[in-house]
Amino acid sequence: MPASKSVTLNTKAEMPTVGLGTWKSKPGQVELAVEHALKFGYKSIDTAAAYQNEKEVGLGIQKSGVARESFFLTTKLDNPDHLNAEEALEKSLNNLGTTYLDLWLMHWPAPMTPGSVAPVKTIDWLDTWKSMSKIYKAHPEKLRAIGVSNFSVKYLERLLAEPDVVIPAVNQIELHPSCPQQDVVDFCNKHGIVITAYSPLGSDNSPLLKNEIVTRLAEKYNVQPANILVSLQANRTGVTVLPKSVTNSRIESNFTIVDLTEEEIAELQSIDKTHHFRACHPSWTGWGSLGFPDCLDSDKDQ
Repeated sequence: MPASKSVTLNTKAEMPTVGLGTWKSKPGQVELAVEHALKFGYKSIDTAAAYQNEKEVGLGIQKSGVARESFFLTTKLDNPDHLNAEEALEKSLNNLGTTYLDLWLMHWPAPMTPGSVAPVKTIDWLDTWKSMSKIYKAHPEKLRAIGVSNFSVKYLERLLAEPDVVIPAVNQIELHPSCPQQDVVDFCNKHGIVITAYSPLGSDNSPLLKNEIVTRLAEKYNVQPANILVSLQANRTGVTVLPKSVTNSRIESNFTIVDLTEEEIAELQSIDKTHHFRACHPSWTGWGSLGFPDCLDSDKDQ
């Protein structure tokens, strides 16, 4: 199927399919990456309070000279800020040097102590979503859309069961051939929630870059293995994707998307059957599996 250029959110806004991810992108590097990406033609930038680089992302936006209304900007509510969402939003807006966000996500349904050191089990993430929803309704000039990140089907079902709930526009999750999460993708497709894929390469030094299926398709289409992995997500219905780099040449290269056949998509997705892994396991939060079926072993410690 042909890869998409953008997807339509449940707010009717258009979200570009390919955006620049900034997880693990350090201050001193990330502002240059954001500046170059926007000048090169990227129309979507993703960051988070937890990445501790929002100020630098904002500086890159400013240096690019690209008009704010011409690109899509996402950031996320940090785990220690579940009780003070409104203050956290203001801090993010100030750090980024913008008056509004195209998308604000709950980073994890996992309230934590300052510095994300330990879980805080007395706080319910669903109350946090209600707070975010209240801010969204009260301040459309600051928030164009709200969504979630790292939500399993189990957690989404609980959220959607709430009366008069604001349905998330997006669920950002780890997505690559060794973590295809088809159950989450199908559930979100059914309920009009766009998926954003983070770590589409399987994160740093990923074995997927040397996988025989990936390298064979890269040779066929005369692109890098990374392009095949990014393109896989862009070819999935209702999915956007965030390749990450601070190297100008890779930022440019990652923007090249190829149209894959249904057979090639299925072949790439089959990699998970023999080699499953996650780059970011939810258990680090102290909240166990967070409902993800492949992570249930971590619930034994709860």
